[in-house]
Amino acid sequence: MYFCAVNSAKIGGMKTRSVILKILMPLVLGAGILYWMYRGEDWQTILHVMTDEMDWTWMLLSFPLGILAQMFRGWRWRQTLEPVLDGNGVRLRTSVLLHSIFLSYAASLVIPRVGEFTRCGVLKRYDNVSFPKALGTVVTERAIDSLLVMGITAIVLLLEMSTFGMFFRKTGTNLHSILHGFSWAGYLVVAICAVAILILLHFLLRKLSIYDKVRATLRGIWQGVISLKDVRNIPLFVFFTLAIWVSYFLHYYLTFFCFDFTADLGLGCALVTFIVGSIAVIVPTPNGAGPWHFAVKTMLILYGVADEKALYFVLIVHTVQTLLVVALGIYAWLALNFTKSNGKSSRQA
Repeated sequence: MYFCAVNSAKIGGMKTRSVILKILMPLVLGAGILYWMYRGEDWQTILHVMTDEMDWTWMLLSFPLGILAQMFRGWRWRQTLEPVLDGNGVRLRTSVLLHSIFLSYAASLVIPRVGEFTRCGVLKRYDNVSFPKALGTVVTERAIDSLLVMGITAIVLLLEMSTFGMFFRKTGTNLHSILHGFSWAGYLVVAICAVAILILLHFLLRKLSIYDKVRATLRGIWQGVISLKDVRNIPLFVFFTLAIWVSYFLHYYLTFFCFDFTADLGLGCALVTFIVGSIAVIVPTPNGAGPWHFAVKTMLILYGVADEKALYFVLIVHTVQTLLVVALGIYAWLALNFTKSNGKSSRQA
């Protein structure tokens, strides 16, 4: 009994350390990059830009598009869920779906990538949706979104080849010029991002290894993955998919008009910085804080924006849009607290 208790305590301690590492590592990584970028900045000047130089009308106009992007994701998710829930006696409520999406984005601010599990957990609790099946549909959605982003990236590369050519000329296209072009801080940021991605992959592989041990769970995930072939209205599914990313882009693009130094940059610049920022958020930090700032700021400089003003733009835009995510998450949490759970269905796998 003593040895069992000791082993249980050790396992519990390891799990606790793992959870703490998952929470602290992204926060430390994001904070470290932000500190490096904004060290020595005059915060009074940034406050002055926000209060006296920034046109908040465009920022406020961008809010509905940010909300719509998440709502379109919820409506699309319903389409992939319905085929795997047919015959299970589950009544899927749109309100719970949307609240789960809002809450998932807010949860990912604390622990990156936990949002996918959060929204599946919300459906399990309130509408008794099979967690593995829901997770499988999320995997399908992520794969589709990744393919779409890759396609958009290829198109943007072709349309803005001159800008990327300038980027390659400045950074170098061979190892020798790259090594001499980076500062020590640049090396540090790249190294930290690479290590963070490797750690994220480690945790993801550990999660997958856990699922490999549970046959029923794997079956549920697979059913969710293949649910796309049974979607009843493919044109509507395609519309929702495009609407998600158009809304995300417009939510970002409208912020260009908040500042006189970005208002005239044009659609091409917005597309390039949007794609670069979307790729940067792969690095596991809360809402991409740090990597997103670094990537978007770098591209804005290539389009002629002064270094200091580019820093102002990424800090203000990212902060305000993150606060919108927080507000939606709080709203969803409150709404779910007043939502009744559906009775459990014995027919659900």
